[in-house]
Amino acid sequence: MQAPIVPMTFTARAYGKVNLHLGVGNARDDGYHELVTVFQSINRPETVTLHVSPTFEQTDPANVVESMETTFHVNAPEEDIDGPGNLAWRAVQAVVDKHQAMFGEHQPTLPKVRISVDKTVFVAGGMAGGSADAAAALVATNEFLDVHGVRALEDNPLYEIAADLGADVPFCLMGGTALGTGRGDSLAPMMGRGQYWWAFLAQSEGLSTGTVFERLDDLRHDDVTLVPRLNTEEIGQALISGEPAEVAAALHNDLQPAALAMHANLRRTFNQVGTLGVLAAVVSGSGPTLAVLCESEEQAQAVVDTLVRADDASASEGFVAQSPAGGAHVVQCGRDLE
Repeated sequence: MQAPIVPMTFTARAYGKVNLHLGVGNARDDGYHELVTVFQSINRPETVTLHVSPTFEQTDPANVVESMETTFHVNAPEEDIDGPGNLAWRAVQAVVDKHQAMFGEHQPTLPKVRISVDKTVFVAGGMAGGSADAAAALVATNEFLDVHGVRALEDNPLYEIAADLGADVPFCLMGGTALGTGRGDSLAPMMGRGQYWWAFLAQSEGLSTGTVFERLDDLRHDDVTLVPRLNTEEIGQALISGEPAEVAAALHNDLQPAALAMHANLRRTFNQVGTLGVLAAVVSGSGPTLAVLCESEEQAQAVVDTLVRADDASASEGFVAQSPAGGAHVVQCGRDLE
């Protein structure tokens, strides 16, 4: 006889990121680009909760997710993202599948779960919001397995799953500040001091990551000065100093010329930011988010107010955040008393 299903929730949190340095190697014959990047997490959380309910059927491990629902605290996309292709959904199933592959068939029958996601990082903004969802889902699912009598996975298999899910997921699992190489998923923690205030500015029209890389290849073909910047010594020394002005001077993104060339309104926002007396601005990842490093929280908020809330606003939404933040972690698990 199967034990009754106890209503429980498992909540975990992970954070978005900014690329302080993004160096992109020249395209190889297979079209792939080697990356050298310096990630830093920002205190803008993505929160994932797994709900277990007596109304859900027990299931075989091949199909553990009942459904999911995302609550957006930023502009929502037009398409429905709550399905099996969502990174959080895939992460939950991947942890269960990995456990099956490692430890075999002899484990308790699991209850199905409903996933809820609270999103505060821009969607498709080059800030790893979806990857943070996946990282939070990984650690929440590990806790779910442990409570249901299934051995939790150790860090190494979790990072293997993270890398399979996406290039930014391992960093969202780790958090802090890290050097990423390869696809960006081979990580080494970096030393650093200080806290940094940012304004992040989004655009309503997105950019395709693949298309931005292709545009960079085209620009490099026509402009020999656009060489890969794969040395991170300057940003590394700036982070050790802990001085925002030194970090500002070292910010760099090889993809920025391509992103700005492709997105007129992003160019407009970038140019407007340059008139506001901020420390520096850099396109985050492949865009279209602009990361603006500021001297204070107050200055960062003023940037958001000026470029998002003014009558002639050039950005569609914005928020203020501080860096660095931590990695993915469980914030609550236990019986659901509602």
